[in-house]
Amino acid sequence: MKIGIVIGSHRQDSQSRKVGLYLEQQLKSLGTETWLHDLAQDPLPLWDENIGSGEGQWAFLPGLVERLQSSDGFIFVCPEWHGMATSALKNFFLLCGAQSGLAHKPALITTVSGSDGGAYVVAELRASSYKNNRLCYIPEQLVIRNVGQVLNNHSDENNAEAHNYFVERASYTLKLLLAYADAMGAVRTSGVVDLEAYPNGM
Repeated sequence: MKIGIVIGSHRQDSQSRKVGLYLEQQLKSLGTETWLHDLAQDPLPLWDENIGSGEGQWAFLPGLVERLQSSDGFIFVCPEWHGMATSALKNFFLLCGAQSGLAHKPALITTVSGSDGGAYVVAELRASSYKNNRLCYIPEQLVIRNVGQVLNNHSDENNAEAHNYFVERASYTLKLLLAYADAMGAVRTSGVVDLEAYPNGM
């Protein structure tokens, strides 16, 4: 079992990265293989019409697609900026079409807010990021509010009550993601998926 984690913040040392690294550590403790792509530390070029050329700025793309195709599920960690998902994460989805390796695989939305926000990003990603790539968001999500007060390495930096809640909720949600990843493998091997005939969603 392999889970890919994509960090959607543009900041080099972001709270989203902190959360993503925490989730990665928890997955590893469950015996799950992971990889992590931080869009701040390894930004992707903006989509243009030469994306299929495999040349120039697009020479990296086959390597990314290979990582996506080898994964059984995904976690997308994104801060809420001005009530929106980041442009880096939206661009990631623009680069990932039906053959990218996301199709019919489960994904966990994890949003991050410095205060009481985060819900707008959940709604945005559920509405607009899966159509052509056929990603399947699980019904659960993690909304990490007041992120500066939870999931820190030093316990004295955490609000104990909030931290314990998010630790328990994350544990439950990650196990659920793994269960979906296991179950959805049967869909992909069933023979009913046809991305050649129907490369785009309706």
